[in-house]
Amino acid sequence: MKILDHDLEASSTFSYAGLIEKIEILRSTLRWASTLERPDIEKLLRQAGALRDEVMQLSHKERFVKAAAAEPTRTELSQRQRRQGLIERSFIFEGAFGDNPKLLESLEIAEKAAPTGLPVLIDGESGTGKELMAKVIHANGDRADRPFISVNCGAIPDNLLESELFGHRKGSFTGASADRKGKFESAHTGTIFLDEIGELPLSGQVKLLRVLEAHEIQRVGSDEPIGVDARVVAATNRDLRRLSQEGKFREDLFYRLSVIHVTLPPLRERKDEIPLLFEFFGDEAAEALKRRPVEMTRLLRKFLLDYDYPGNIRELRNIIYRLSCLAGQAAGLEHLPADIRPASPVRGAAATALGNDVNAATAAALSEAKRIASDEAEREFLERGLQEVGGVVTELAKRCDMNRSHVQTLLKKHGIRSKDCRNGNLSRRE
Repeated sequence: MKILDHDLEASSTFSYAGLIEKIEILRSTLRWASTLERPDIEKLLRQAGALRDEVMQLSHKERFVKAAAAEPTRTELSQRQRRQGLIERSFIFEGAFGDNPKLLESLEIAEKAAPTGLPVLIDGESGTGKELMAKVIHANGDRADRPFISVNCGAIPDNLLESELFGHRKGSFTGASADRKGKFESAHTGTIFLDEIGELPLSGQVKLLRVLEAHEIQRVGSDEPIGVDARVVAATNRDLRRLSQEGKFREDLFYRLSVIHVTLPPLRERKDEIPLLFEFFGDEAAEALKRRPVEMTRLLRKFLLDYDYPGNIRELRNIIYRLSCLAGQAAGLEHLPADIRPASPVRGAAATALGNDVNAATAAALSEAKRIASDEAEREFLERGLQEVGGVVTELAKRCDMNRSHVQTLLKKHGIRSKDCRNGNLSRRE
């Protein structure tokens, strides 16, 4: 049955609405056909429905291309303007994000893909916020008031995969005591999020591909097809293209899922976002624990800003919750998990002293520990004093009853510049 004889490139004269109307007329005619058997009619109706969906996707794609062409290119806008543009366009995002260009590109793709209903594949390291991005796509689309169903493909046993996704009939297997809807039925008219899609076995991939192509499922133990209209958003921390080349992931399924491809950069490439996440998760933890947001010492804050976060945003969130729980008002390095906590110079020197049987070595270690502690206290005293006098060295020398030249020597020793303390620059830099 050949219907599409038009030149699709002539989009100005090609009417998608007219073609869909013809398909609907064909569907209505088939419903009342008297010369065809019912199974043949159902088959032709499904083919017409699939063709209608394909035409609608082409229409969405054309509008997407036109809208993209009308907008200014990303190179014409600064990162801050791009971020502000997302906010002004009422872009729904549950969390905080900064000016990182890779992340902004992903968010802009998500914003444009959200209303189209096209399948989306999100990849990135574990903990980068792939499920959050899936919820962002759902919330900014026309299915926002419909169900959002999340499925962890890696957590489902192989023998229960089909039942979990598509449901089952009573008595279809041992333990099936009642009819049960699957995840796809539950997500009907909404969005289904397939997390860790790279862990799906090949047998499950075949069944999933059939659902994406036919838009219908069959419960385990039943031959009756059930139509489903669920938008598919998948996520993985693995390289699906490489897996498909190795024969571990179906290539046709990969291309079905990755119509829109979004990549989330790791947190170590989004350092500008870390201070925002401090505040966001700090407020979140304070609300959950019914207490004031925790404050950080200067050393702890510096450590957390420089840390690489192999667990990405999830690890940062867990650290902030831990600090909020254990620290009370002010959190320091001692409240960090032991496996990432930096060795304290004072503690290291004290431990060396206690473990040394030679008195001379013990005395030297204790002396070094005292010197380090004294230097740290001296530095903090100078910084605080300079801030109080607005960076005026002469005024600080008067307050401390010291020669100005001696104060200058101490500042040089600790690498402190007086001009950094003017107008609060030092506090912002820290």
